[in-house]
Order: sequence, then C-alpha cells, then structure tokens
Amino acid sequence: MARIFAIGETVYDIIFKNALPVAAKAGGSTLNASVSLGKLGLDMNFVSDMGKDKIGDTILGFLSANGVSTHCIERYDNRKTAIAIAFLDEKNDASYTFYKDFPENRLANLAYEFEEGDIILFGSFFAITEKLRPALLAFLNQARAKGCIVIYDPNFRKPHLQELEKLKPYILENIAFADLVRGSDEDFNLIFGVTNATEAYKILLGKGCSNMIYTANSKEVLMISQHHTVSAAVPAIEPVSTIGAGDNFNAGIIWTLAHDGITKKNMEHLPAIVMENILRNGISFAADVCMSYDNYISDEFASRMKDNVRF
Repeated sequence: MARIFAIGETVYDIIFKNALPVAAKAGGSTLNASVSLGKLGLDMNFVSDMGKDKIGDTILGFLSANGVSTHCIERYDNRKTAIAIAFLDEKNDASYTFYKDFPENRLANLAYEFEEGDIILFGSFFAITEKLRPALLAFLNQARAKGCIVIYDPNFRKPHLQELEKLKPYILENIAFADLVRGSDEDFNLIFGVTNATEAYKILLGKGCSNMIYTANSKEVLMISQHHTVSAAVPAIEPVSTIGAGDNFNAGIIWTLAHDGITKKNMEHLPAIVMENILRNGISFAADVCMSYDNYISDEFASRMKDNVRF
C-alpha cells in the first residue's frame, strides 16, 4: 500500500455562524485531507510546522489519535500556532481572517525517505509562499526523483488576486511538478482568466501536467486526461459547513489511487473506470464533510469506506 505525504500549513480554525462561535477544529488544507486519510487507515504522514504552545499540543495529539504520523512536523519556540477565524455566510461558505506568528526559517531541517509509489499532496497558499519555496522545492524534487505521484491543489482565492503577478510563476512551477491538478472553476478563472475546463486543461497540458480534475461547487465535476474525459453529477445537499470540502475531495482522490494500486507510470494512462471511481469518491468525501462542522470525514463514513474497499 502506498504511503501518503501531505505538506502544508497547520492552523486552528475557530468557526463563527451568525456572529457566534460554533466550533473549533484543527485545520489547514492538507491537514484536513490527512486526518480523513488517517481515519481510513492509510500510511499517512503530515509535513508541517506549529508552535510549542497549548494549541500546537492539542493539534499534535488530535493528529496522532486519528492515525496521522507526526514525525515530519517541526515545532518552533517562542511563537504561536496559527489561528484562522472562519465566518460562515448564509450558504455556509467561509471567509477567513488569519493570525500568524511564524519564525523566519521554516521546515529547513526535515529529511524525507520517499519510495517509488508514494503519493504526495500539496497546495493552497502555503505552496506559493516565497519564504517556503526552498523547503517545498527540496521536498518536491526528492519526491519526483523517487517516482512518487504528485497531486497539486492551487486553492487560490480572491484576496490574493492583487499578488497574482508575483505568485503566478510559483503556481506554474507547481503545476510542472504535478501528475494531477485538482482545481475549482474559481481557481482557474482567477489565475488564468479561463471559464471552462477545456481551456484550463490546455494550460495544464502545456506546463506538463496531463491529468486535471475541474470542480464547480454543486455543478458537474470533470476529470480530463489525454485519453479520456469523464464527468460526474454532484448531488444536492444542505451543507452545515463547506470548510474542508475541496480538501476532502483530494482525500477521495488519494484513497482511490492508493487502493487501486496506481503508480506514477499508470498516471499517464488511467483507465476511464479509475477516473470514474476518483470522481465518485471525491464527491462522496466532500459531501460527508459538508454535513458537520468537522473539517474531515466522519468516523461512520470512514467505517463504510473501509468495509467497501473494493468500491
């Protein structure tokens, strides 16, 4: 079974609805996916950093309790673990205010022992933060040299649009590392100004990535490769919170790749049935997360997935 490595930021989400706090959860884009995959019993390794404070201790204990290896997490002194205040609107979509207290040098002392067949997940603003580029590029170069599958989620949001000219080269470099990019219609529109999946795929293919998943909230989801285009409908739900929906779509992708035994070589010729499984599981994972204030799949959903591992 493939090992999974997810690299990204750790935050503690405090969630508000109607101006009142309703939940507090460990968060961060790839952390959310990591917890779901840890619940499913995969060999899940989270790469991140956090402060040596009470919140950091709480998050570290939560990760371990949910099957996520923390041996690739740095703890920094005299700084606080990042906090995100999430405000849910009438559709239960979130806007954020962040409080961060990072040290100057981050993730500089970690070492990785990747193996062929490992699966790598990275993305969000963490992946285009200038000070983190040396550490991230070292991580990605080692993973690519070992033949790992690399999945990238841009997760680019409008508040960063004024920085796009500076950040876009980093996004393009990240795409070039990826075997699969999973992005939303908003991501591709903000970054590249395109309005449909066909235009977005042409850009990715030109940068060397031949597999794309294109999501559009409650609309149809598409997966495109050089050989197939498959689609899946998104069932209507009444979400409690959409925090973690995209992150857990990514977890559904990785769950499918791991249990279908997909390797980097297979990624160039994914069968249509595997692509259909990827979309179906991605949608199911995302829908389950939306039904509570948790940022990760429920224990009940995890049990059902493990019982039905052959899909």
